[in-house]
Amino acid sequence: MNILGIDWGEKRIGLAYSDSVGFAVPIQAATQSNLKKRMAYLESVIQERRIEKIVIGYPLNMNGSVGFKAKEVDRFIQRLDRRFHLPIVKIDERLTSHSVEEALKFIKKKVDVKSGQVDSGAACIILQDFLDQNENLDGS
Repeated sequence: MNILGIDWGEKRIGLAYSDSVGFAVPIQAATQSNLKKRMAYLESVIQERRIEKIVIGYPLNMNGSVGFKAKEVDRFIQRLDRRFHLPIVKIDERLTSHSVEEALKFIKKKVDVKSGQVDSGAACIILQDFLDQNENLDGS
């Protein structure tokens, strides 16, 4: 099953991909100048990679409650659902971007935040978490 992982952000949408092998890999983030262009880019990724399911990071507050950012993601999920009609799974994404930033510091790799590499790294963690929790993707 081809799955797209998403780390949503107002300016950048981090993306990761997995196929039947079951490993998430980061792909080029959607960093276009406006949401309309980012959605067009998402559409091209979904078509080219024959995406069958979307896994999106859900930014719960540290206490597990739904806050402002999670509500923004809910609105984005509605937009995705209307446009692509694919199954969408939300997964807790607390601290994923922070984990990527820390890992990059550890390996002493300097990254331009605007490039979307951190966002796609976070999407990769989100997607791999989902894959690890759902080893039998046919039934998920």
